[in-house]
Amino acid sequence: MVTAKFRRGLAAALSAGLIAAMSLPTASALELGEPMPNVVLPLLEQGRAGSAVTWRDYRGKLVYVDVWASWCGPCRQAMPRLNEIRNEFGPRGFEVVAVNVDDKLEDALRFLSKYPVDYPVLLDPKGKLPTAFEIEGMPTSYLIDPNGVVLYQHTGFKKSDVEKIRTLIEAHLPR
Repeated sequence: MVTAKFRRGLAAALSAGLIAAMSLPTASALELGEPMPNVVLPLLEQGRAGSAVTWRDYRGKLVYVDVWASWCGPCRQAMPRLNEIRNEFGPRGFEVVAVNVDDKLEDALRFLSKYPVDYPVLLDPKGKLPTAFEIEGMPTSYLIDPNGVVLYQHTGFKKSDVEKIRTLIEAHLPR
């Protein structure tokens, strides 16, 4: 015979287990050591969506993919620093590729007028990439090796991240 006390205890245990399960971090759809899926997105060219770009276009280079949005506070710090890093390591086969996920192109353009970058910016206004990769915060970045394999993933940005990023890039670039 099931008592009311047993039912309450069972309900509490299930509830606690469910809450604990919901608070566990979820695995990203894009895992370290896996190949970067060949996503096709338009390149921001002269203030509009231009030619299509795929990750295969960057094979042979070490690529830092930075997914960002104009409303992202840490992106305001990250993008100028990434621009410096790209200009420093670019001659050695390194590239930064930004993926903007704003709904409105005007928001991205306004942001880029305040925080200009020299590297390619791809457009993903429907947020397909963040959904496919299960991105949970902005910015989220990936370091992709010359063969297209994910070496590193990072969410968020603080000034102290710059040295770690630089060290990772240096370790994976040819001498």
